[in-house]
Amino acid sequence: MPNPHERFTALYTTYQARVYGYAASRAGHQLAEEVVSETFLVAWRRLDDIPADAQLPWLLRVARNILRDNYRQAARRESLEAELRTWTEQAIADAGEHAVERVAVLRALAGLSDADKEVLTLTTWHGLSAAEAAEVVGCSKAAFFVRLHRARRRLQSAIDVTRTSASPKPVTVPGGELR
Repeated sequence: MPNPHERFTALYTTYQARVYGYAASRAGHQLAEEVVSETFLVAWRRLDDIPADAQLPWLLRVARNILRDNYRQAARRESLEAELRTWTEQAIADAGEHAVERVAVLRALAGLSDADKEVLTLTTWHGLSAAEAAEVVGCSKAAFFVRLHRARRRLQSAIDVTRTSASPKPVTVPGGELR
């Protein structure tokens, strides 16, 4: 009985062209090389499982499964790419809205007192609980909640003022006025 290396070499030499022809007829020449490589890799790993009287059908079944898996992967990849394109398009559409909102919030925040900024940023940006933030500021949890409530009210008022004052102002250019 030949050793595994000789058996595999004989199998490859005998059937490589036929496996390639099968793969090329199903998926084209470019993908056929990859399918043949993967098929014979499986054959090497499972050399003892290959029936002596049905080697070609076994190899073609492996090639068929590899092609099926490649099609599934391609379909999943295309689906994911389509989903990502949709998310990206939505994000781009939303970016303008979010940018305007962010600018309004940052302008409003800049106009607040340092104490209000600190109270708001400790909980919002730094993610501290009210108890933790109260400890940082040096007050009771109840007093912190009062400060936070008042700071939020002042921030909302400042945002409202920023939004109303952010209406487009006419720009004068030679030959007319633009908005």
